[in-house]
Parts: sequence; C-alpha cells; structure tokens
Amino acid sequence: MLFYYLPTAIFTAMGQKKLIRFEAIRSFANVLEHPAGMKGQWNNYFKNDHPIVLELACGKGEYAVGLGRVHPNKNFIGIDIKGNRIWRGAKTALDEGLGNIAFIRSEIDKVTDYFNPNEVEDIWITFPDPQLRLSKAKKRLTHPRFLRLYKQFLQPSGLVHLKTDSPDLYQFTKTVIHLFELELLVDHEDVYAVAGIGDELRIKTHYEGLDIAQSNRVHYLQFRLNKELPPEKDKELIEVIGSKYLINERRN
Repeated sequence: MLFYYLPTAIFTAMGQKKLIRFEAIRSFANVLEHPAGMKGQWNNYFKNDHPIVLELACGKGEYAVGLGRVHPNKNFIGIDIKGNRIWRGAKTALDEGLGNIAFIRSEIDKVTDYFNPNEVEDIWITFPDPQLRLSKAKKRLTHPRFLRLYKQFLQPSGLVHLKTDSPDLYQFTKTVIHLFELELLVDHEDVYAVAGIGDELRIKTHYEGLDIAQSNRVHYLQFRLNKELPPEKDKELIEVIGSKYLINERRN
C-alpha cells in the first residue's frame, strides 16, 4: 500500500513547500509582485543612482545574486513569474545584506510596464526555456517580439547577454542578429573553453548544472539592439529557421 500513497505524499509536501514560499516572498522587501507605478522610480527604490541591470526569466535568481556580488555599484533586478523559485535568490540576497538586488514576480511580456525609456543599462538572459518546437519560436526570449519590448527601455548603448546550453537557441539568436543587422560584440560557442573569461561568465546557475541540453558546452552571445526590428521581417525569420528545422529533422 505504501507504493500507492508515497507519490501523493511527496506531491503534497512539494505543494505545501511552494505555498510556504509564495507566502514568504510577500513579506520580502526585495520582491515586488506585478508592481504598479515603478517606472522611473527604481533609483528611489534602491536609494542610489547606480545603473540598473535586468535578469529575465531569472529562475532561482543565482545570476542576479552573482552579478550583485561582482558589481556592488550596480542594481540588479531578476524577473520571473514563479515565486517559489524567486524565493531562493531573494532570501540569499536578504541573508547576505545585498541591497543592490531585487526581484519582480511577473510575466516577461509585461516588462515594459515597469521601466521607462533608457532606464535599463543591460539585460541578461541566462538559461531560459529554449522553446524547441518551431511553433513556439515566438516564445523564445531572443525572438524579435521580445527584443522590441527590451528596446523600449534599454539604453542605446545597452547590451543584451545570452548564456545558454541550448545549441538551438544559440543558433536561433545568431540568425536573429544577422537578419536584423544587430551589432554582435561577443560570440563564444564554448564559454569555458575561452581563456580569461570574466567573473560575470563564471557564475553558474542550478539549470546550468543540470545540462538539460546535454551539449556539454555553454554558449554566450553579447549584442546591441542598435537597429529597428521591422515586424515584416518576422516572416522571413520563420522561413529561415523553418528550413533549418526541416534539414535537421531529415538528418536525425
């Protein structure tokens, strides 16, 4: 009988843990849930005029916390909808007294609700869901649909950083950069094979450790949104990645 009841008990315990963490973050001073009226107010929130950097789909917040440790003179905001994951990074930041780190619990496509034009210096996208199905390409966080959102609040000289173990997302993002003629500054096909990488790229997240893509390497791209991203080119993008998808399917 134990065989039948054990999975239910485990599931129940996991659910209770999530509920406890959801309740906890409501009392955390460094977590804001769908915050209203924050556009242009972040320097007041942090009580300084330091640059603001975002980590999108931050998960457990390891990268935001790691960046906050490396750069005490910058403010870091991690954004994710899953509050039970945010709890980990938020608690670590509180325990360590890292006042330059905050978290927003929100969907990524609502990100423009929280920042004014030119309010953000850089964006980090670290090990996001690669959305491997071709039908879900628009959900990839480096799809032009999302890049247009980022462009609304990212400074003209601001950087977008992608760190991923997914070769598909890595190649897709390079295709977007090439098609829309964006400025590619750094391209590491295998980050840890590069000598002398900085402390920023040495930060490791829980998901990096899982090596879900089983590629045994981590890719990194750094680029600028220096051009407009005309929506009419999205169709061309789908045609390009669609043809690559079919070629890969035939090979497999």
